[in-house]
Amino acid sequence: MAAREPSRYLARALPRAFAPSARPQAFLGRRNVSDEAPGRRLSDQLEDLETSSSLSAQVSDADAKSFDPVARSKARKTQLPRSRYQFRSPKYDRGPLHPHQPPAPSDPSSRLFVPGPFALPRAEQTYNSTVASDILTLCYVHTPPGFKPPVKASRLREWDDSSPYHKNRPLRGPRGGDVLRLLRKPIKFNNVPKVERITIHSYVKSAASDHSGWLHVAGIAVQAISNVRVETFKSKSSVANWSIVPGRDTVAVKAELHGENMYHFLGKLIDVVLPRIKDWPGVKGSSGDSSGNITFGLEPEQVALFPEIEMIPGCHITLHTTAKADKDARLLLSAMGIPFYGKIIH
Repeated sequence: MAAREPSRYLARALPRAFAPSARPQAFLGRRNVSDEAPGRRLSDQLEDLETSSSLSAQVSDADAKSFDPVARSKARKTQLPRSRYQFRSPKYDRGPLHPHQPPAPSDPSSRLFVPGPFALPRAEQTYNSTVASDILTLCYVHTPPGFKPPVKASRLREWDDSSPYHKNRPLRGPRGGDVLRLLRKPIKFNNVPKVERITIHSYVKSAASDHSGWLHVAGIAVQAISNVRVETFKSKSSVANWSIVPGRDTVAVKAELHGENMYHFLGKLIDVVLPRIKDWPGVKGSSGDSSGNITFGLEPEQVALFPEIEMIPGCHITLHTTAKADKDARLLLSAMGIPFYGKIIH
């Protein structure tokens, strides 16, 4: 019975199939270039094609003057929605739930977009071309196929349960004066140590008596040598000799350097400032926080060697690296050009 009933899809398609079409229907099996006789030559058919392009058409002055896209957009009865066709990035981040999120700083439409870098700093070029490959060669450890490293003892010792007080107690530390340091993974091609950021910190004790004087001078000087806007901090401890009250007096400035500013400052420090310091042995070999960060200080007369300034209070410079041990950080900074002296503590 279902085969006898006409399909409703067939009934809808029949009127379209038999409706007259303004466009001539050509036979699908024809392989001719045009609808002319098959015996016509191809050169005669190509002569019928239009030789002039639409891009070379001349536009009259009247048509050019009459074209006004602004007036055309204003003549619309309903304007286009602004939020869809006229995007303007917000001036600040209004929260993660706001419908309009500011674009990433790497997006050209961002207000924070900075084009470049068009050329890498000299210190970064030296690291990419020489230092990284040298450190990888020096620290490479070859393990042949099938090699099994010896089993290492646990870092924390268990109790022997000789006393009832040993039950449920935390594990003991290692014997002797050794301390638990961060586990160091072998250096491979994907974890070669590099300088991550640089922190410049200056403590101005005279700022307790004159808040708008010495502190502003120190902040402007740090900003001049680092090219980074500084942050101010209040004291966390009291110093009776300097009349500093914790939480009330702003006595320190700090600048965090990343990326291009960091490499420019590092190159300036290594090539200009440190070689001009008289009778300076270098950075102490035992410096470090056991996590790959090296800190050293500069006196006011040493900081004055920077070409941007003439006078500044002393400051501390912390070189933060991605190394997991101080010896790897010293190896990296020594290859970059920072000297070390004294006993090297591993």
